[in-house]
Amino acid sequence: MTPIVRWLGCVEYEPTWRAMQRFTEERSADTADELWCLSHPPVFTLGMNADPAHVLTAGDIPVIQTDRGGQVTYHGPGQLVIYPLIDLRRIGFGIRDLVSALESALIAVLAAHGQTAVARRDAPGVYVAGAKVASIGLRIRRGACYHGLALNVSMDLAPFMRINPCGDAGLLITDLTRLGIKMSVADAARALVPLLCQALTLPGEIHAQLAGAIPNDA
Repeated sequence: MTPIVRWLGCVEYEPTWRAMQRFTEERSADTADELWCLSHPPVFTLGMNADPAHVLTAGDIPVIQTDRGGQVTYHGPGQLVIYPLIDLRRIGFGIRDLVSALESALIAVLAAHGQTAVARRDAPGVYVAGAKVASIGLRIRRGACYHGLALNVSMDLAPFMRINPCGDAGLLITDLTRLGIKMSVADAARALVPLLCQALTLPGEIHAQLAGAIPNDA
């Protein structure tokens, strides 16, 4: 069953999160998987067991308590967020398989542009020379996943200084632009989605869907 790719543009965090919850609660064994590609206005989000003390100075950026794993992170313009709404039982994946698949797709995108990226077993996400360029936070419910990954494409990184990213004081954060990779958020989605589908063993030809889902001027 070919997954459905949706380009949502820049959308508020909480309504999107609630929509993911509803989708996951209402899906059945016959529901097609979906990949939601988007960005969010500035927001800090806390995982279920996150320590609020890792938000140092929120200022005018809202802080939202969520139901994903992990600590605190920042979402904002210039960041590609992809929420894979996947039936894990159907593809035979556990949580570690899922995290590894997301990381491998991100690493492949960076490798295609000459950057060597790595994953860390103790801190999910993708890093280049010790700086985090992509984060991962997930929730598994009824054998399916939601939440997902965030790839820093071309961002104002200053808000990351207001938190201990992922609960790690002093963690360096970077983005594709600072790594010498010039692309838009939409370009990053076009590059990443086919690799995600491959890593997640999702069937079907995805390129035609991408061409229709993501506008050229996004």
